[in-house]
Amino acid sequence: MNTRVFKMSFASVYPLYLQKAQKKGRTKSEVDAVIFWLTGYDGQMLQQQIANKVDFETFFADAPQINPNVAKITGVICGYRVEEIEDPLMQKIRYLDKLVDELAKGRAMEKMLRS
Repeated sequence: MNTRVFKMSFASVYPLYLQKAQKKGRTKSEVDAVIFWLTGYDGQMLQQQIANKVDFETFFADAPQINPNVAKITGVICGYRVEEIEDPLMQKIRYLDKLVDELAKGRAMEKMLRS
């Protein structure tokens, strides 16, 4: 597993998430809603993490609460089944990738935020 991604700045990847979603007609607030659901961050806390240019490791370590329903996120992202990724941090990163991917593919918000 490539741990280089752990040290990548979340702030450098966030605009790519936005770009991917916006290209498909989704909004920044929808991308943020997915991040809030997954991590427990709110708008101010998210902006703080971006401003501090924290890496993914810190971003997830500082997350107020990983959503208890993350296990309901299944499927393939970047060639890996998210539910089978053994490294907990890599799995959280891929959960986020998967949610942004679903958003870009037009999946309904209420289906994505697995309640």
